[in-house]
Amino acid sequence: MEDLGRRLEVIQAITDEAFAHMDVDELLNTLLERVRKILDTDTAVVLLLDRQERFLIASAAQGLEEEVNQGVHVPVGQGFAGRVAASRQPVLIEDVHDTDVFNPLLVQRGLRSLLGVPLLAGGVLLGVLHVGSLVPRRFTPDEARFLQMAASLAAMAVQTLRGRAEHTGALELQRSLVPTALPHLPGAELATRYRPGSADVGGDWYDVFPLPSGGFGIVMGDVVGHGLAAAVVMGRMRSALRAYALESDDPAEVLRRLDRKIQHFEPDATATVLYAMYDPALECVRVSSAGHCAPVLAMPGRPARALDMRPDALIGLDVDVPRRTVAVPFPPGALLCFYTDGLVERRDGGAGSDVARLCEVVRPGPPEAVGAAIMAALVGRRPVEDDIALLLIRRVPAGGPPDPA
Repeated sequence: MEDLGRRLEVIQAITDEAFAHMDVDELLNTLLERVRKILDTDTAVVLLLDRQERFLIASAAQGLEEEVNQGVHVPVGQGFAGRVAASRQPVLIEDVHDTDVFNPLLVQRGLRSLLGVPLLAGGVLLGVLHVGSLVPRRFTPDEARFLQMAASLAAMAVQTLRGRAEHTGALELQRSLVPTALPHLPGAELATRYRPGSADVGGDWYDVFPLPSGGFGIVMGDVVGHGLAAAVVMGRMRSALRAYALESDDPAEVLRRLDRKIQHFEPDATATVLYAMYDPALECVRVSSAGHCAPVLAMPGRPARALDMRPDALIGLDVDVPRRTVAVPFPPGALLCFYTDGLVERRDGGAGSDVARLCEVVRPGPPEAVGAAIMAALVGRRPVEDDIALLLIRRVPAGGPPDPA
């Protein structure tokens, strides 16, 4: 039999190739085919742990494909694979009986001997890898060590590929939920900037949509957390807020209903959300903030300033507090700047934020030019680690450019 080192080189080559050419399913099936051949077994199966860490789910199989086809679930701690996961140690069964296994397919297939090892990456349990023989067999200590080392290499590859796939999925979901085109606002100009962070995808979003009253809703939000889970929650919040905006013309009431919905259906989620209503017939914008950064207002002939409004509680906190709506003056020529905290986080490691610097840059000019100036001054050439969302709205000055509509 080949020595242990040579056999592991074969597995290492598979995991190295996975980073360039394979997804998780391809990696696992290729790995199992090679492991089955090296150990001369009849079956090889990988079960991956679910997100709640309660069940092992059959994800790839060679010689026992029906486990995957039937979506086999094995509770952690029960049966053969469940014991491997619970103990995080190799488990050997030389003579399979009904009492030894949770999954009846192992008995129906006629397996007599089983060897299973945990999939561990950095101490984190990802699942179980096991092989089986149709004839009684005593797996050697060298074979058990080989299978554990192969499982460790596979676990690291699975963890990396999963992270890559989740990042890509979260980024695509996040981008799909940000408006591809802004609506036309009578008497106003809009500009936006959106920059996903390089560290991990978060839950930042903005939204602008028409209302039945003839006004427009403006949203800026930031779900606490990162990755696909935050992006999914962000999508649900966006849809729910739009629905509640059709039922109430009070921004505070819209956020109250959103908070109630999130606390009931997403009890672990929290977010900062700012919702504003712009009515072209009025010279004010009504704003309510659930823990979100106060917008910056620039009026002709005056220095820009952050609005003096105390934010109410974040969405998702288990508190019963009133929410308030503030009327912000918005005469012709004025500009409002909405943003997420990624824009004003200090990049020099200091405490506090760069809101003061933002106020120095914001001016009541054309939104596209102001947006470019903000990004140049606060982002510049530095890598963006956290998501940044920026939305600017300016009331067209009296005698300004004609309405393109």
